[in-house]
Amino acid sequence: MLTFKRANVLTDTHCHLDFDKFDADRDEVLARAWEAGLTRILIPGITLPSSRAAVKLAESHSRLFAAVGVHPNDVDKFHADTLPHLRELAKNPKVVAIGEIGLDYYWDRAPHDHQQKVLQEQLALAAELHLPVVLHFREKGDAPHGSCAEDLIKILEEWVNRLRVGKNPLAERPGVLHSFCGSHETAQRAIQLGFYIGVTGPVTFKNARERQEVVAALPLERLLIETDAPFLAPHPHRGQRNEPAFVREIADKIAQLQYRNLEKVAAATSANAAQLFSWGEMD
Repeated sequence: MLTFKRANVLTDTHCHLDFDKFDADRDEVLARAWEAGLTRILIPGITLPSSRAAVKLAESHSRLFAAVGVHPNDVDKFHADTLPHLRELAKNPKVVAIGEIGLDYYWDRAPHDHQQKVLQEQLALAAELHLPVVLHFREKGDAPHGSCAEDLIKILEEWVNRLRVGKNPLAERPGVLHSFCGSHETAQRAIQLGFYIGVTGPVTFKNARERQEVVAALPLERLLIETDAPFLAPHPHRGQRNEPAFVREIADKIAQLQYRNLEKVAAATSANAAQLFSWGEMD
């Protein structure tokens, strides 16, 4: 059993708790998360039905929150009436972001221009509702840099510039690049636009030197920690089903890479999450 002092507050800013891999023991998974010191978990949607499921779960516990949106690999499910339904869902007070949205050139399940169009429509919704975005991007062949990053940053630059010109308060906290696996240059460009960088389990892998170098060089005040459970379990749980309690391993690795103590990383990343998602004081 993972144990924490209560001072070591942690957050999991990306966990697909609605997925069926948690159906058999979801209550036990949450019990282990609270025992491990977590005070907040964000559940992102990837389709309209999963967004509804995320909101329903978030309503079941004070420490759970939801994001609503359509993932780039599911844009074939984005129809004319999807955006109004997302808008209605986002009125729920437990919804703190629009996501998981973005671009994916790895699987190429939809034409790039269609992915970009759906992304831009959801960015417009986020601007309208003053909700930050949870962004996915993945390059062809899992390259550290390529056209996916370039297309995404170009879209985000234009979007953030419109937010700034329009004095939209969202310009101060536009969102997070979830499970970041890109280059240091891409991370820096995103940070200059006001985005946070999400760090997941692969940073703990022994063969993840490039990712570790990027995380080591980034400012702690711009980092979030997330599991992306049930995927991407960190070492020493690699290959297992991931769960929120394992977020401690990610925080510990960031502490090692940045020569800090675990308490500092836990407190800073939790404060960053609270700043981005405006979900109130820690319990």
